[in-house]
Amino acid sequence: MVGKIQKIKQEVSKVVVGQERMIDGMLIALLCDGHILIEGVPGLAKTTTVNALASSLGLGFKRVQFTPDLLPSDILGAEIYDPQNNNFKIKKGPIFTNLLLADEINRAPAKVQSALLEVMQEKQVTLGDTTFKLDLPFFVMATQNPVEQEGVYQLPEAQLDRFMLKIVVDYNTKEEELEIARRISSGAFEEISAVIDASELQELKEAIKAVHIDAEVEKYIIELVSATRDPKEYGLQDLEDFIQFGASPRVSIDMFKAVKAMAYLRQKEFVTPVDVAYVAKDVMRHRIVLSYEAEAEGITTDEIIQKVLETVAIP
Repeated sequence: MVGKIQKIKQEVSKVVVGQERMIDGMLIALLCDGHILIEGVPGLAKTTTVNALASSLGLGFKRVQFTPDLLPSDILGAEIYDPQNNNFKIKKGPIFTNLLLADEINRAPAKVQSALLEVMQEKQVTLGDTTFKLDLPFFVMATQNPVEQEGVYQLPEAQLDRFMLKIVVDYNTKEEELEIARRISSGAFEEISAVIDASELQELKEAIKAVHIDAEVEKYIIELVSATRDPKEYGLQDLEDFIQFGASPRVSIDMFKAVKAMAYLRQKEFVTPVDVAYVAKDVMRHRIVLSYEAEAEGITTDEIIQKVLETVAIP
């Protein structure tokens, strides 16, 4: 089944140049039944990547462009009156798919955010008096633009906590950008083929659960999470004033899942501290609430996590 992962990556690489971390993050979230938040400036192939991934898996894909005037019914659907039959019927929204791209999610108001919250956590939608279970797998990839400041809404902490990973996407290298420009100008993009179906995807998920994680590595993960809540205990007194709230319990749960998936992507049967270090920032960066002092001094959550990784003893 490991070969299937490589085939998926090969298919995605037909239209996406570079951005391996984003592709790995999407695969980890998908294989662990999580959701992913991607932050990056426009034009970094965020939409293209999720579209390519959906095509390579043979799954349904829909995109919603979030705007300030968006309503919950625009995503979930609604009860619509049918005058011919004199009754109401359900019209399902774009949320009823396998892979949903929530583009520029921070542009949507609080009502839309809360509507999306139930779907992400419970994988079900309530329309009127009826609750519909979504077809699995269900995977939300949300994007946000860090440049925009006007007309955007801060995502509530409860919703951020529902995202398994937050990936920060940077620009491609000069060589990669040259390759992108050449491909687009010549139209040299190959068609993506589905290389895996839903049953094989489930097999991959089961295989990841079987990846071994040693008790010492498990303790190491818990120590990393604990260090963000009580930095003084780990000799990190200088971080105490910068952290208002440490990582939530969901971080520990998601870290256990993510490191197993990361080890599997690297074709290993067991987890090492290297796997933990690779995913630590992606799992924690959006779940640590900084204090006013940290924001005033320009301290980021990535810097705090890096300090924790450097301090907590590696098994």
